[in-house]
Amino acid sequence: MSIPHLTTPCLLIEQGRLRRNLARMQETADANDVALRPHVKTHKSVALAERQRERGAAGLTVATVEEAAAFVEAGAEDVRVAYPVTGRDKHEQLAALRDRARLSCTVDTAAGAEQAAAVHSVHDRPLDVLMEVDVGHGRCGVPWTDATAATRLARRIVDLPGLRLAGLLTHAGQAYDGPDGDESEAAALRRVARHERDRMLAVAAGLAEAGVPGVARDDFEISVGSTPSMAAFENAEHAGFRITEIRPGNYVVHDAMQVGLGAASLADCALTVLTTVVSVKERPDGPDRAFVDAGKKVFTTDTGYDTDGHGVALRDAATMSPRPDLRVVRLSEEHGWLNEPDATALSVGERLRIVPNHACVCIATQARLHVVDGTTVVDTWPVARGV
Repeated sequence: MSIPHLTTPCLLIEQGRLRRNLARMQETADANDVALRPHVKTHKSVALAERQRERGAAGLTVATVEEAAAFVEAGAEDVRVAYPVTGRDKHEQLAALRDRARLSCTVDTAAGAEQAAAVHSVHDRPLDVLMEVDVGHGRCGVPWTDATAATRLARRIVDLPGLRLAGLLTHAGQAYDGPDGDESEAAALRRVARHERDRMLAVAAGLAEAGVPGVARDDFEISVGSTPSMAAFENAEHAGFRITEIRPGNYVVHDAMQVGLGAASLADCALTVLTTVVSVKERPDGPDRAFVDAGKKVFTTDTGYDTDGHGVALRDAATMSPRPDLRVVRLSEEHGWLNEPDATALSVGERLRIVPNHACVCIATQARLHVVDGTTVVDTWPVARGV
């Protein structure tokens, strides 16, 4: 099949760019002596996860227990839920998977740890949990600056039956904020990556100094990673501890947000939305507009640092050259609104390829991914929707 035969809107993944992205992140992990545990919430694809494993990935990261179940069902043997799992129902789902795979999750409160213990204490082996640390994002996690709180929670986890404190985990979501003041994009990525690394190592060292059982320099996981912070990641040692694991997700395809942050170039973006112009309107009271058949249910409404509108329209997908005069300025449920100085240059029925702002949300709305090489569709991968 060739691209012109596909029904729009649909998602395309360029095979060559995908392979380069997979290779580069595995090289980053190998060069820094860390395990790569990719976050599969970006692609939700069993086939793509298998390609990550073939290149050296050590286990998978997921965001939900439902995602964990989907990938264990497909044969994954080591799955980490990088989320503070709460509720007896979810822990019972997790427990049901443990005969088929190694499962782990995070906790960031004593109440969450106690809920986990109430379910997993009846099993023969403890559940590995990682204490989540907030290194500056301001979301979940024990603040890295609060040594007392970190030590208290770590001791509570250790004391509870059915749990094993396996390590620490963080997500430096502040990497998506972009530069401060006159800082360059590259400098901002280096700053966040350094903070993420050093703050986690400091927390681990503090737990060891406080004598928390199980916090051993040769057997304690320290897990970090977002795609932008990994663009500047360099491992280091502090008090005998090193980062042991990275968990980027978006790197497999990248998107316009990563380009804006300086974590990738447009040429690295493997994912595009193939869409069709359905209407063109001349407007005497404003810029001409064209409308395409991909709206909020395909593109995300997310915007980020240095993004312009809701995606990057391409003039030539082979060279990934943008069309700077064409902007996705608004989204309805089924329509993308495009402005340009002369939108009548577009024709009804014409097809466009657009790099979305946020690949993870974009993929989650779709049923399949079409893998392409040039104009040829070489494979079609189902997306695990609804998980």
